Amino acid sequence: MAWADTAKGACILLVVAWHVIVKDYLLVSWHIGLPLPGVWGTFGEQLLPLRMPLFFTISGIFASSALARPWRVVARGRIATFLYLYAVWLLVHTAVLALVPDFPTARAHSPLELVEQLTITPSNLWYLYALAIYFAFAKAVRRLPPLVVLVPAAVLSAVAAAGLVPTPGDRGGFYQNLVFFLAGLYFRPRLESLAATATPRRLWLTGLAYVGALAVMAALGASEWFGVWLVVSAVAVVFGVTAAACVARSALGTRLARLGRITLPIYVIHMPVLALLHLLLVGLVSSLGGGAQLVVALFYPAVLTAVVVVLSLAIHRGLTAVRARWLFALPSLPLRLRLGAAP
Repeated sequence: MAWADTAKGACILLVVAWHVIVKDYLLVSWHIGLPLPGVWGTFGEQLLPLRMPLFFTISGIFASSALARPWRVVARGRIATFLYLYAVWLLVHTAVLALVPDFPTARAHSPLELVEQLTITPSNLWYLYALAIYFAFAKAVRRLPPLVVLVPAAVLSAVAAAGLVPTPGDRGGFYQNLVFFLAGLYFRPRLESLAATATPRRLWLTGLAYVGALAVMAALGASEWFGVWLVVSAVAVVFGVTAAACVARSALGTRLARLGRITLPIYVIHMPVLALLHLLLVGLVSSLGGGAQLVVALFYPAVLTAVVVVLSLAIHRGLTAVRARWLFALPSLPLRLRLGAAP
């Protein structure tokens, strides 16, 4: 589905851009006399209800065929794979981030904290952790009526967004996005129909609805009111599906769809790359003169996002070239173990 791959490509770019803004750009010592950093920060915040809810909705759409398979296939092909990737890259992140202690992202400082991140408080790799748990949950409740599953998931999302339960680390995102994964799973035909019938007029209408919902939420200070974030995110997903379907018909959509089919290496590699670039760049950019810094402040997030994505893909190609494919897929069992033979 070209529109779904287009949506994934856009989402991964937005994820990287958000991390560039909050973990690097806003930490530069700016002395330009204009609120450009605040503008970039505000822009990134407005996309929070869109990025991960849309990403998980698309993941739910793609999960529907996999969940129809036997438990042993789902357990290895999805649950074990995502848990394996999460554990491997958590160790990689922990090692690399130790080199950049001032980089503002969660990392384990002790074996106990590492165990906590592996189990109950996921790190910035939480998307992989969440997918594993979501697949197991969705498979377990597959025969229940959708409403029996969706309503508690929606309540959990609203409770977490309202701050009514503790959400250390990235546990909040884990709680909030199960409902969108399930929505993609249960409402796949409706979402496909929404994409297939998307028009520029509907794109404008859904875009205005999203902007209006953001404006009302901001004006009322309602981001932590029970259910408000869930509703705004649902509006954002409808807009995101419509926008992806419209963009998919263009040359830009072709490029985004190509990117959307290789999101895993970007997702797992981009944070260590960004951390090392932050170590190299933050002091340099902070020391620039006012005129040069003004130009940099204007384009820095977009340019650095592109650099991080390109470097992440280059590293992925290098790792696969040296046969380190085990970093991106669960290794196959030896034939004798698959057949149940003694080692």
